[in-house]
Amino acid sequence: GVWLWPRPGELDSGRAGEGDTLQRIRAAGIVRVGFANEAPYAYVDTKTGRLTGEAPELARLVFRQLGVPEIQGVLTEFGSLIPALKAGRFDVIAAGMYITPQRCREILFSNPTYSIGEAFMVPAGNPLDLHSYEDVRDTPGATLGVVTGAIQLQYARAIGIPDDRIVIFPGAPAAVDGVAAGRASAYAATALTVNDLLSKTSAPLERAMPFEDLVIDGEVMKGYGAFGFRKQDAAFREAFNAVLSTTIGTPVHAELVEPFGFTRDMLPGQVTAAELCKGEAP
Repeated sequence: GVWLWPRPGELDSGRAGEGDTLQRIRAAGIVRVGFANEAPYAYVDTKTGRLTGEAPELARLVFRQLGVPEIQGVLTEFGSLIPALKAGRFDVIAAGMYITPQRCREILFSNPTYSIGEAFMVPAGNPLDLHSYEDVRDTPGATLGVVTGAIQLQYARAIGIPDDRIVIFPGAPAAVDGVAAGRASAYAATALTVNDLLSKTSAPLERAMPFEDLVIDGEVMKGYGAFGFRKQDAAFREAFNAVLSTTIGTPVHAELVEPFGFTRDMLPGQVTAAELCKGEAP
């Protein structure tokens, strides 16, 4: 069913104390998660109407162990996920969101559930021979498509691509159409996003191969995705992390995320949210 928020008597639940969110969702038997409809991280399967993807499926597994049998998705534009979480429209962001120091100032993150590098979607044949962010910067007239609120805009600026050669699209489907129509020379996203989008389009597009990992200030830019929580929900986040730590890297986890293109080489290893929030992780 549709939930109106706040429900009667629920207005102060977020402020009363840290344990309350987990108690409330346990009592309700349902947790509401924000997602942005970006496959393979979190999306609604059009055939079944089921909320699925790496983050929702992992959330179901973890929340069942926390005594919460059901998750309900709240569709939200990617750039609005953090404000909507803080405003109480849902209790967890389950969208494969990267942990960044900037976002850590706004919300808490679980420890990462995967690690992944970047990729470009380009017209078939890669006519401008774009194999890195630097190639876009150094190719006169080349433009880079990015999605509103995504980390790739920061990457493009950090590497020195001027704003007048960055094309901002409202979502991934618009970016695919934009490259197909020649409005952008390439679309920058994670390797998984690019693979997934290419599997769904008949447009003459391809993944730029090979692709050079992006390095900024001597650091390889790999994204670490995680779940997001409100700042006052530290106890809730810790309970979630405890279950997560016994789940990530297990055969059950591997089987769960494999259909979405996640492989063993995408495991986050020992990297923690605390390190990523400080900008200290590899």
